[in-house]
Amino acid sequence: MSYLVLARKWRPRRFAELVGQEHVVRALTNALETGRVHHAFLFTGTRGVGKTTIARIFAKSLNCERGTSADPCGECETCLAIDAGRYIDLLEIDAASNTGVDDVRELIDNAQYMPSRGRTKVYLIDEVHMLSKAAFNALLKTLEEPPGHVKFLLATTDPQKLPVTVLSRCLQFNLKRLDQEQIRGQIAKILAAEGISAEDGAVQLLARGADGSLRDGLSLLDQAIAYTGGKLEETQVAAMLGTVDRTRVGALLEALADADGARLLDEVAKLAEFAPDWGDVLDALASALHRIQVKQLVPEATVEADGIDAGEFASKLRPELVQLWYQMALDGRRELPLAPAPRAGFEMALLRMFAFRPDSNATQTASAPNVSAAPPRSAPPATPRTAPPAPAPRPMPEAPAASPAPAAQRPAAPMSSIANLDADGWLELVAHSGVRGPAAQLAAHSGFVSYADGVLRLTLAPADEHLKGPAMVRMLAAALEPQLGVEPQIKFELAEPSGETLHVRNERQRDARQAQAEDTFMNDPDVRRMLEQGAKLVPDSIRPLDDA
Repeated sequence: MSYLVLARKWRPRRFAELVGQEHVVRALTNALETGRVHHAFLFTGTRGVGKTTIARIFAKSLNCERGTSADPCGECETCLAIDAGRYIDLLEIDAASNTGVDDVRELIDNAQYMPSRGRTKVYLIDEVHMLSKAAFNALLKTLEEPPGHVKFLLATTDPQKLPVTVLSRCLQFNLKRLDQEQIRGQIAKILAAEGISAEDGAVQLLARGADGSLRDGLSLLDQAIAYTGGKLEETQVAAMLGTVDRTRVGALLEALADADGARLLDEVAKLAEFAPDWGDVLDALASALHRIQVKQLVPEATVEADGIDAGEFASKLRPELVQLWYQMALDGRRELPLAPAPRAGFEMALLRMFAFRPDSNATQTASAPNVSAAPPRSAPPATPRTAPPAPAPRPMPEAPAASPAPAAQRPAAPMSSIANLDADGWLELVAHSGVRGPAAQLAAHSGFVSYADGVLRLTLAPADEHLKGPAMVRMLAAALEPQLGVEPQIKFELAEPSGETLHVRNERQRDARQAQAEDTFMNDPDVRRMLEQGAKLVPDSIRPLDDA
């Protein structure tokens, strides 16, 4: 007896067995039970989600020998013949190979004749968008006013290519892509029925590899059973799929977060031993960054672990840096086909992230996001100017800061009892609060109004209203609680702040430090002498020491 592949063996034969298309099943069930069955249906959706399966079950419902019903018996000769694909009154037409107008005219001519055995003659046209323009024109009249004994069931993966005149004559149902949990559940059910042992991680890999298509998932399952000899282990299935252990993605993120270039490239070398699809690894990296960002901005949300501790990375990385790395992962994915070699393209994407790695000073700042591309550890410090050699020069002066480092970078002073908070105290409070990311931006752009009875009133310029998200307000209130002694209720007024905000103060202090650094540098005798000898200063290369 020949082997029947799982996708065919486990093809649903009743509406109740379908996975993930409840909205379509409900509509068709109601139509069958009320007798209000339209003459033309269009099922759209990606491959392997049940378009032709639903059409076949619908044909059984119309022709079951026990009567029209949303629950055909599945036992009569008609039901068995439809399941076997040999029912004479169910005509399945592949539009991809029958695209011409002559094929459609033959279909129209045959539609005039009564069914040979059943009550209804059903035409199932798969990939209907492949029909030629002339074929569509020939079909239109019959599609609009078919004989009473004919029903048209059209299926397509590309409804945008269908003429509007065809769409307007059909009831349309869009079938959804299945999520990983739905596919995982069906695979687990089939494995149990087939008596095949499998590790949970292997099943999860197959569900992820199915990419929303249950049929693809079952095809991968067939392949995995053959590859592993009937015992599905995660490592073997991962090797078959060319995927990598998600913990290795965590190791890449660890190296990036620790700014350890040697370890980063060492992890890439370990990955290369598995000959992975580098594009899939970038996808996995982007997915991990997405989960980290969710944990940062919506802490109460449930996040799938999937090989990384999203909470740990959420506390280690700045939210704006996670956004930047996520964008770099997507860009690297798009640019991979242009790289000299896939691994080289992957490494360049990671090295781009490495160039924009965490900076301890910037982590504590409450001003607008400032992700700096600092040189790798092993690189020599960048010189702020270019100049020809000079005889026996004295050591070049360091440009000092004009004022102490911003309060956000000084050790936090305890503020355990705050009774009369004022505008200056608000700036110090925010500077010492440890608030980070988008919530820090909100605090830095807010002006102080008053604080009494646990209610903190702030002003926010209308141009900055986008910073005032509910999650950001909650994060700010939680960050202020240790110093206020109670989590404040924060109320905002949309108006230009009357006093100086932390953002404005930081900008002013930075400008002052920059001006003094430039003045000190340009007035140094050695610098003046070298400029007189023809040296050129690189524009915008002078930086205060505390900006290093």
